[in-house]
Parts: sequence; structure tokens; C-alpha cells
Amino acid sequence: MIEKNILPPDILLEDGAVFVMNKPGGLLTQAPPAIDSLELRTKYFLKVRDEKPGKVYLGVPHRLDRPVSGVITVVKNVRAAQRISAQIREHRVTKTYWTVVAGSLSESSGRWRDFMRKIPDEARSEIVQPDHPDAKEALLDFQVLANTGDRTLLEIQLVTGRTHQIRLQCSQRGLPILGDAMYGSEAVFGPQSTDLRKRWIALHARRLAFEHPISHQPVDQTAPLPECWDPLKQLTEAI
Repeated sequence: MIEKNILPPDILLEDGAVFVMNKPGGLLTQAPPAIDSLELRTKYFLKVRDEKPGKVYLGVPHRLDRPVSGVITVVKNVRAAQRISAQIREHRVTKTYWTVVAGSLSESSGRWRDFMRKIPDEARSEIVQPDHPDAKEALLDFQVLANTGDRTLLEIQLVTGRTHQIRLQCSQRGLPILGDAMYGSEAVFGPQSTDLRKRWIALHARRLAFEHPISHQPVDQTAPLPECWDPLKQLTEAI
């Protein structure tokens, strides 16, 4: 491991056992040892700062897709990880996303309901019929925040949390997320790299709210938009 090249995590909040981070796009949430990830960066940060001689524990109760930026929580002990995971299962965690899609919608708000599955042995998902043996219900609520005719800024609240859910449900309606070539986007977005795995898409985890697993106080954090969203100011500044 070339430790000198490990970047520090972008910490929005540290409160006891809880970290809330702002993950950049193009970065894995978790990865095998020695591969760059938010988990690796945070563990190394803690090891150096707290002068830990052995292995550092880090719980990751939820993930963000590699090309997605924004707010995510990680925790420093097993009890905190278990309690936040329980909140997620019980739908007591608020996850709000902003995304810019190609095209426009006829409705200003609503709920999308689909059935989808993760394709075996592939890093993508697909829409299926409700009676498919692998079908899982996918629900999200959306609101149009701004529109320029050919592009729309959406605020999305996840009800369920399926693999690539927002990306697939937008694409299914002819509204691919900018930069998301996997699901039909032809637009260029974010920092460009010859390594396609490091590309970003215009999907940002904007807000995360949950109950602190130890103090039981509310945690509510918003991640600022990355600089690569600056070309979209016509949309974001219209709010």
C-alpha cells in the first residue's frame, strides 16, 4: 500500500462514533485492501490521527454507487453500525438526492413504482415484470426543482434502496442522468478520465438524516454540490 498517496476523507461531521462524509464521485465506498475507497481513506485517517497500532474497525451501514457523490455515514464501532442498519431497514433514515436528467417531465412531483432486479454477475440492474422470480419493488418520490427544457433538476427521496435504483428508474422513463452511459446517457459530465471507473454522474446524495445511534439525537447533514456541478448553475440557482 502506498500510504503517502491516500487522500484524507471530506468530513462533514464527527460526533462520537459517527462520521458523516462527503464522498466524491468516482470513488468506491468499499473495496478490497489497498484499493482506493472511502473506507480505506477513513481507516487510514483514523489510524494516523488516533495513533492506532492495530487494525481500525469501520462500519459502513450503507453505500453510494462509485460514480455518485454526496453524503454518507460511516461509524467507528459495531453497536453504532447495527443501530443505523436497523434504522435503514425500518425506513427511519431520510435519503435525499439531487440529480440532473436529460429531458423534461409532465408532472411536477409524484411517485415512481417499478419492479427491478440486479443482473447476476453484472454490475447493473434491469426492469422486470412483477412476477419475475427475482423482482423487487422499487419506490421513490420525486419533485421537479428546475427545468430548462432539455434538462431537469430533480429532488428524489428514496423509499426503497435497490442497486442502481435512481439511475435505472430515471432511464426507464427516458430521463437518463447526465454522464450515466451505463443507463443511456450520451452527455459528458464531471471530471474526465481515461479510466471509465473514475467517471462521475450528475447524481448527488444531498441530505442524510437519522438518529444518532448512541446519543439518540437527530443527525441531519447536507453535502454541498461539487465544483463539477458549476456548469449546471442555470438549474441549481433557479431554486
